[in-house]
Amino acid sequence: KGLGLPSPWFSKAALGDEITIMNYFKNSEHIISQGNRAMRTEALDVLNAGLDRADPERATYNLVRLEGDTIFIGGKSYPLKSFKNIYVFGAGKATFSIAKALDNILGDRITEGIVICKDGQEGSLVNIRLCLASHPIPDERGMRAAEEILALARKTGPGDLVFACFTGGSSALMPLPVPEITLEDKKQANEILLTCGANIVEINAVRKHLSRIKGGKLAQAVHPKAFLVNITVSDVIGDPLDYITDPTVPDTSSFKDAQKTMDKYGLWDKMPPSISAYLKNPPLDRETPKSLDTHRIESYIVVKGDAACLGAEQRAKELGYETIILSTMFEGESRELGRTFGFIGKEVFWNSRPFKTPCAFIGGGETIVTIQNSCKRGLGGPNQEFALGAAIEIKDLKNVVVAGLDTDGTDGPTPYAGGVCDETSVHRGMELGIDLFMALQNHDASHALLAIGDILETGNTGT
Repeated sequence: KGLGLPSPWFSKAALGDEITIMNYFKNSEHIISQGNRAMRTEALDVLNAGLDRADPERATYNLVRLEGDTIFIGGKSYPLKSFKNIYVFGAGKATFSIAKALDNILGDRITEGIVICKDGQEGSLVNIRLCLASHPIPDERGMRAAEEILALARKTGPGDLVFACFTGGSSALMPLPVPEITLEDKKQANEILLTCGANIVEINAVRKHLSRIKGGKLAQAVHPKAFLVNITVSDVIGDPLDYITDPTVPDTSSFKDAQKTMDKYGLWDKMPPSISAYLKNPPLDRETPKSLDTHRIESYIVVKGDAACLGAEQRAKELGYETIILSTMFEGESRELGRTFGFIGKEVFWNSRPFKTPCAFIGGGETIVTIQNSCKRGLGGPNQEFALGAAIEIKDLKNVVVAGLDTDGTDGPTPYAGGVCDETSVHRGMELGIDLFMALQNHDASHALLAIGDILETGNTGT
């Protein structure tokens, strides 16, 4: 606290705070150097800049505006009188920010609206109803709200303007399984998919084909003579629309793709019997739509998947670091990618390659944590495991800081955004009787990072 950073995201973190450091080290001879404390502060500054660049509310204001009786969407103008009703619906972790902007822009011109956001979302909407639900494991509240969104879509008519605001997390927040599958089965399937090692494209190929509204099916419920405008934020590598805004755009995946995921990760015997039976012999008349040419649809990605990396890169350069974005398409095991960043730190430290210091390396993507059934499980998330993986490799490397951040502010099923580690992290853990390697093995990164004071806490960022 009290770091004087340009954005409030890390006001709760107290990372680098002198009082916090003294609490952790008052019985220890190991003291963080002033230079290291400054680097940690600058690392948070860089992360703040990344979050600022990925702000969906500001981006929506840039996309939609009113001038008198004319509404501008993506630079195109439409007379307001040409629309009979205006509807807003959506779900996701960045949906509130988009809905808030639309609420402020359109006011009581909105006929009706409903959005589903993650528990912990702060704020209120005036002309759009806000529903909260569970993420990443779905719950009954999300299912009830999903039924209401489907009913609202069916209520639309010719000449209506419909804003669809679906962003990352909508699959869990808006569950509406096919009749053959219960919500409890869907919950179990979701947890299995999220821990089996599959990437988001493989996971969503399955989830779309267990749903009554995903994979473009919700768009089919909107009247074909309405004007459907998708406003979304990408959290998927390569920004494929049908894996970001999948309820309201055509789907490129099929039942065969869902079956391939089940085969690849050996899920047939792990899934609830109802799901395995449904996917083995799927009703072909329920295949997701591959075209929605009969509908009038325009889609806008207001924040692309690389936005946070670009914002971080710009700020790091302003702070005087020679900076490079290594990739915005990283996938794979989070802890191993953390080790890779640690190896880069070693190369710079020992050989001044590929850059001399001060330098900054930035990456983004969608990494995973694979949890074996027999594994003892604690509390953590991919960005926290990334930070611990790096910490083990950079111990004793002076002036190296590695941070992993989930831009929505909640890393995995935790209230924490990630972690930031340096050459002292492993030693501080040892002094407290905490083995960071075993914390990784037990997928208990949160408790380890909390104990050594290296946790990142932002609260809900709205992106």
